[in-house]
Amino acid sequence: MMDLTKTVLGLELGSTRIKAVLVDENHLPIASGDHEWENRLVNGIWTYTMEDIHSGIQSCFASLREDVRQKFGTDLTTVGAIGVSAMMHGYLPFDADGRQLAEFRTWRNTITGEAAEELTNLFGFNIPQRWSIAHLYQAILNGEEHVGQIAFLTTLAGYIHWQLSGEKLMGVGEASGMFPIDSSICDYDEEMVQKFYALTGIDLHCILPKVLPAGVCAGRLTQEGALFLDPTGTLQPRIPLAPCEGDAGTGMTATNSVRVRTGNVSAGTSDFAMIVTDKPLGVHREIDMVTTPAGLPVAMVHCNNCTSDINAWVNLFSSFAELIGTPVDRGTLFRLLFNKAMEGDSDCGGLLSYNYFSGEGVTDLNEGRPVFARMQNARFTLANFMRTHLLSALATLKIGLDILTQNEQVEIDKLYGHGGFFKTPGVGQRMLSAAVGAPVSVMETAGEGGPYGMALLAAYMLWKQENESLEDYLDKRVFADAVSTTLMADPSDIAGFSVFLSRYQKALPMEKAATEVL
Repeated sequence: MMDLTKTVLGLELGSTRIKAVLVDENHLPIASGDHEWENRLVNGIWTYTMEDIHSGIQSCFASLREDVRQKFGTDLTTVGAIGVSAMMHGYLPFDADGRQLAEFRTWRNTITGEAAEELTNLFGFNIPQRWSIAHLYQAILNGEEHVGQIAFLTTLAGYIHWQLSGEKLMGVGEASGMFPIDSSICDYDEEMVQKFYALTGIDLHCILPKVLPAGVCAGRLTQEGALFLDPTGTLQPRIPLAPCEGDAGTGMTATNSVRVRTGNVSAGTSDFAMIVTDKPLGVHREIDMVTTPAGLPVAMVHCNNCTSDINAWVNLFSSFAELIGTPVDRGTLFRLLFNKAMEGDSDCGGLLSYNYFSGEGVTDLNEGRPVFARMQNARFTLANFMRTHLLSALATLKIGLDILTQNEQVEIDKLYGHGGFFKTPGVGQRMLSAAVGAPVSVMETAGEGGPYGMALLAAYMLWKQENESLEDYLDKRVFADAVSTTLMADPSDIAGFSVFLSRYQKALPMEKAATEVL
């Protein structure tokens, strides 16, 4: 029989999928569950309803419970610890009675430009549009009536943690996407808190979640929380919970990129690069400053758009396959098309695409329109078509990374890739290497991504030794024997990406025009 107390559970609510991963005491994934969902554009706001959230996480847990039953012949009644993660940032305000005051405004929204600019100038610190504090201040500028009733402001991960444990708190990495963090105290930057109070009269200490570093117990699963996750009543309460984290922190953890001068790129619906830095950086609107789950400063290049346009084209090819009577499952189709891209010209043969389903801060666009374009004499082949979409998925990230490596002289010792973009062996990895001009490593667990990283943070809380740092725990106890592959792009790939990016940047006015006329 399986000893469930020697397992840890990581749950992550991503943009298109909610996933649960059960990890054993050897830090290996042994069971999983998932639930697909999608955000909605309602009255100009990218959102998920509470019904989406509640039913989605319960469906995901039910899928995990069934996987455990099938593999081990036992009910999932308990685990050693639980950790919850979700896409960072956004806006979820509640009143003193726990009533939701406004629709959930996700990271994808680019509706806070005025607030983000004013706060950046006030703090001398870049405040991106998707950050919770930008949403709050924009609501103030808009004169939204609910602002005066806010008793608690949190993120999606913070909300789920609250429902499971009754505790209004979160990990420092997740908190760093709500409001700037002072890494020396692992808490909100007090000088900036006071500046915001002077500006608005709102004491953020009263409405923001409490901040905890990785490794600290963040409460226990209540009876109500157990039923919230598993309405069948099979899951028992009192399970300890790790501090909830955002997808940035779980991505760092899943790739062992929490030590200074290490970095990782997470590529899925959105993509972002995170480099742990040991020096202060200038203020760049393209660069976020967040933290690791242990509180170390991290320079992040975050792009709202990555694989959504690729997914849309694959769906089109899937429909064609069904039409001609030879349906192909999506996993196989992705693999075939990604591998086909490797046969394309290094500069995509003159083809061009913009993958902007939503606005993009790095290129200063408040809205997005997916656009595919080509010259009359371009080499319009399937290989070039697919390669164009792969390079487009990384182009905006490349623009931001150049600021870090060239303008700020940030050094990177290790760069890991993870997320769905890297599932087809070697393809996404080689394209990213062409973008950054450096070797890129992908671990065997790269496809697990965030939920695996969250499970590791729960494991660290449960099994760490006294005074053992997160960096040492991951190095020595999780990834010491990890299997990974490292690839360096060919010089021709690097040169081709440079040509493609030059064409991409030159034609950006075309994308801007598309947002105005379509």
